[in-house]
Amino acid sequence: MATNKLLWSSKLIGVFFIMLVCTLSANAQFLRTSYFMEGTHYRQQLNPALTPTKGYFNLPVIGAVNATVGSTSLGYQDILDIIDNGDDFYKSNDFMSRLKDKNKLNVNFSTEILSAGWYKGKNFWSFNIGLRTDIGANLTKSMFQFLHDMDGLETTWQDQQFNIGGQQLNIQAYTEVGLGLSRQINNRLTVGARVKALLGIGNMEMKINKAYMNAVLPSNARMQEFEHMQITDIAQINQLKNEIGNYRAELAVGASLESSFKGLNLVQEEGQDYISDFDFDAGDMGIAGYGFGIDLGASYKIMDNLTVSASILDLGFISWSKGSTKIASADSGIDMKGSDYVNELAGINPADPNALQQAQAVIDGFTNKATDYLNRVSNGDVLDYDMLQLRTEDASKSRKSRLASTLVLGAEYGFFNNKLAVGVLSTTRFVQPDALTELTFSANYRPKSWFNVALSYSAIQSAGKSFGLGLKLGPLFVGTDYMFLGKNSNSVNGFVGVSIPLGGRKASKEG
Repeated sequence: MATNKLLWSSKLIGVFFIMLVCTLSANAQFLRTSYFMEGTHYRQQLNPALTPTKGYFNLPVIGAVNATVGSTSLGYQDILDIIDNGDDFYKSNDFMSRLKDKNKLNVNFSTEILSAGWYKGKNFWSFNIGLRTDIGANLTKSMFQFLHDMDGLETTWQDQQFNIGGQQLNIQAYTEVGLGLSRQINNRLTVGARVKALLGIGNMEMKINKAYMNAVLPSNARMQEFEHMQITDIAQINQLKNEIGNYRAELAVGASLESSFKGLNLVQEEGQDYISDFDFDAGDMGIAGYGFGIDLGASYKIMDNLTVSASILDLGFISWSKGSTKIASADSGIDMKGSDYVNELAGINPADPNALQQAQAVIDGFTNKATDYLNRVSNGDVLDYDMLQLRTEDASKSRKSRLASTLVLGAEYGFFNNKLAVGVLSTTRFVQPDALTELTFSANYRPKSWFNVALSYSAIQSAGKSFGLGLKLGPLFVGTDYMFLGKNSNSVNGFVGVSIPLGGRKASKEG
């Protein structure tokens, strides 16, 4: 295989969801702990009206790198279990006991390739080129239970019922080119905005709405007898009527895939009319869509020591080209009732000279249907291509996806000539498949523009089990909203930024 070609052997699509989230580099688009740190420009990622005390030039790529992985149920130890145990991670009873009925996983990627900001009169201008990725997955406990139970099902698939629908995966990646402006209207009000041109790298949305299995079928040994069975007399037909009336097999699948990635191909094996694999050719990657976004923010000083602020980020969309879009869907199943075959056998006239041949055709039909069901569900994988049978469709037009917008509300109170402050910050990020809300409390010490330190506590996403730190020391900034505190940490992140200060120090605020 060529070095620029990556073949996705996604036989275990459900497990692929987990591994994707756990193995990709993960970066969040902002650091909440930096919001009230006046000496750092990184807080503008949360509100374009919050200008820093100096201009800046971020070092390329490493100027702003922020990593976050969050889950509603899986912690650090669960991720280690997945890595250490491979496909056997779901066998752990401890792992299973920590799962909820619905388990949400989110990873966000953001890094500044090139960015700078500078003062010109009363205005603060900023420019950035950055890479953004949002990944979200919604996984049900029933899927993991299915995996957990599968090991003992080699000979008992004939009498099992599973309902493992409700899985969802969302990926969106794009490059952002932004221009921002902030202006102090008077000694109390400051407003800011950033407009962004977006170059779409890729977007994927996969949903498995239903995957239902329910069967009572003959044993493997009996199935082999059916496959080689020859009908030789009428008495045999009567015996079969008494047996197969109790059998049944039901499989219902509903799934959809919409993908806009240049270089991504949906592969079909010869003789099949459904997808058998994903083939991704990195050499064909390129711009798959174009879009627009805008950030809006404001800060208002109610009194000398009390300031409130608000912003709405990433209002916008990306339009993905028709040529880079691949669509596939599945709405199929099997509904086999033994009683139907009994009725067919009962309708055969024993006096008919072709009665035995007619009965043979009925039994062969039953055998083929039962074998088809077992082949689709018992090949050892969960939600694989043979079970789903996603069939490709022609994209009739381009498709659009919205950005993951964020609503930000903040309030801070300053002490000792504003060198010490306490604040509360609310953020709601409308990612897929579900919005993420966080409430952060912080204390900030900011005696100099080159030295700021903050301590924060975010109560929701970490289930109240973590805290955050931020430190600006000259050109270096490091921080975290969710400090790693051991194996039960559900949310973990870390921010590192290196920037060169520019001239044009901001004038002191008036009272």
